[in-house]
Amino acid sequence: MSLGERIRNRRKEIGLTQIIIAEHLGMGRSNFGHIENDRVIPSSTDLEKIATILKTTPNYLLGNSDQKETITDNADVPDWATNKDIADFRKMLENDQPVLFDGVPIEGEKRQRVLDILSGLFWEAKELNKETYGKKRDTKKPNDQDSKE
Repeated sequence: MSLGERIRNRRKEIGLTQIIIAEHLGMGRSNFGHIENDRVIPSSTDLEKIATILKTTPNYLLGNSDQKETITDNADVPDWATNKDIADFRKMLENDQPVLFDGVPIEGEKRQRVLDILSGLFWEAKELNKETYGKKRDTKKPNDQDSKE
C-alpha cells in the first residue's frame, strides 16, 4: 500500500475529511488530495503533522510499521504539551521493539501498563523541565521600582 493510500484509508477510518486535514496543514483541499493520490510527497514536517492529525505515526504512514494507533491515543496528553512535545513522546515510543523484563517479552495488558507508566513518567519529566528551564527568570527586583521614586 502506498503512502497516499495509507493516509486516505486512515483518514476515512477516523472520519475526517480532506478539507479538515488541509486546513490543519495550511493548504488547500486539492493540494492535500495530491498527497493522497501520490502525486506529491509531503515534507517530513507535513508528514509528522498528518500523522498527528490521523492519530498515528509517520512510520505507519510510510509502511514501516503495521501499528495504526499511537500510544498517545490511550495516554493523557497534558494541555500544555506542544506538537514538538508530542513528537518527542512519539520518538521515545516509536520503536516497535518488544518490552522485555529479564529477557522475557511483556505482552498484552501488562505491556500496555508498562507503556502507560512510561508515558506518565515522560510527561512528568517534560513538565518539570519546562518549569525549570522553560520560563524566563524575572530579573527585575521587587524593590527596583521603590528606589526610582
